[in-house]
Amino acid sequence: MPTPPDLRPGSAPPSSAGPPGPAPGIVFAGIGDEAGSGLRDQLSALDRLGWRCLELRSVGGRAVADLDERAFAGIAAELEVRGVAVCCLDSRIGDWARPVTADFDADLRELEVLAGRCAALGAGAIRIMTYPNDGLAEPEWRRRAVERVRRLCAVAESRGVLLLAENCAGWAADRAERMLDLLDAAASPALGLLFDTGNGVAHGYDSPALLADIADRVAHVHVKDALPAAGGGEPVYTAPGEGRAGVAECLRMLVERGYRGVWSIEPHLALRPHLGRAAGSGDPDGFVAAGEALRRLAAEVAAAAAGTEATGAGTPR
Repeated sequence: MPTPPDLRPGSAPPSSAGPPGPAPGIVFAGIGDEAGSGLRDQLSALDRLGWRCLELRSVGGRAVADLDERAFAGIAAELEVRGVAVCCLDSRIGDWARPVTADFDADLRELEVLAGRCAALGAGAIRIMTYPNDGLAEPEWRRRAVERVRRLCAVAESRGVLLLAENCAGWAADRAERMLDLLDAAASPALGLLFDTGNGVAHGYDSPALLADIADRVAHVHVKDALPAAGGGEPVYTAPGEGRAGVAECLRMLVERGYRGVWSIEPHLALRPHLGRAAGSGDPDGFVAAGEALRRLAAEVAAAAAGTEATGAGTPR
């Protein structure tokens, strides 16, 4: 398989990862099932953008961990033939359907399967969340969430994969101090933060303000944008830069703070896994439009960075 982009800050992407981002070491990618259910539809959308890096969540409507061995082998072979690197596998571990009181064995089983599939694909990371509450007092919720993540990290360390805790569902979902607390409590090289630019609109916080406190610990980025829904409810998702998530500000901040890794589009224009079947099955044109919008924002970020270097000014670290 092609070598995936190294997620460690400061690492340069491989030549197979596609066109360069706004700074050396930043690679463009996308969560494939946002473009289409089948792998060929996902790869076709990636081809339209000229990108060679994919984030896998589901294929044919089935989560990567639920694919049988024959189906997975076919996917791995197709990716190798097409020369597409896989940067991350998106799990259901600790997500909205698996609160902190749910059966933990299901998460351990999924991690074992995905770790093996990471090895087969040359992928280095697995997306997790941090366990929604289920009626517990906050101290007990924290204790259980941290303990579960510690146990997941022990497995991840032994299997050589990086767990990426997303700012979505769970105890460490929407507060910087909890995210940093989780990293410190787990104390594992197998744990990093995944920052999604659009989740602040969905969950009621200011994304750039939160990012300012955690940017140095971010190991992977999802790019989406949204407008708040009138009267509450589900946000209206947009192409990056057309909503109120502060995407451009977030991307500039990441570059200025030295982030080097993947920027992966998750436009949510059709597919929204947390809403079930009614959410749709992908939108290739919307996926491509989101990728093109990200590319435009990245060019603006690069131009701003060049201007800052020319004047000798910079953002305090």
